[in-house]
Amino acid sequence: MYLPAQFKSEDDKHARLLMRENPFASLISLDDAGLPYVTHLPLHLDERGEQLVLLGHCAKANPHWQYLQARPLSTVIFMGPHAYLSPGVYPDRARVPTWNYLAVHCSVQTKLIKEPDAKDKLLKKLIGDHEPAYAEQWRALGAEFAQKMLAGIVGFELQVTDLQTKLKINQHRPESHASMKRAYAAGTDHERALALWMDRLHLGDAA
Repeated sequence: MYLPAQFKSEDDKHARLLMRENPFASLISLDDAGLPYVTHLPLHLDERGEQLVLLGHCAKANPHWQYLQARPLSTVIFMGPHAYLSPGVYPDRARVPTWNYLAVHCSVQTKLIKEPDAKDKLLKKLIGDHEPAYAEQWRALGAEFAQKMLAGIVGFELQVTDLQTKLKINQHRPESHASMKRAYAAGTDHERALALWMDRLHLGDAA
């Protein structure tokens, strides 16, 4: 992606935090015609030492797993909070509006997971991310039901081979920070999340 120096994060903890706070990602591969094929899905971030691995699954009826099998190199995009920025945050009028946003792009190498036990372990990690209490209900549904559900999905491990993190929050315009933080802090969920990231990056601390 287009990544000007002022918006590029070299700190992997920013990427990990964004991926955990915004786990609903876009997995992009090439289909058999050479066109981009996109599946939107939640992914679990596994840290294995220095190696980052994304765990997920898709329906067996979704051809995406076949594209992953044929062409294991893909891209995953995590979008963080984003919002419009009015030029009204500046002390002068010779300004234009923009859109602030946070994003992580990952290049990944795919390993398919087809064995039922391995898929069950993968699902438990996703359940742990979003509704830990459901694990007990899943176990109580019985082996026959579980095997039927597991047969309907294909799991995968996506090993991150490269990543780019873009934090675009008007860092290069410090004269806007105080007003921008006040506006975002009183705004929508996305705007409040951007105000939190301004705090994390120490933008406008002197205001």
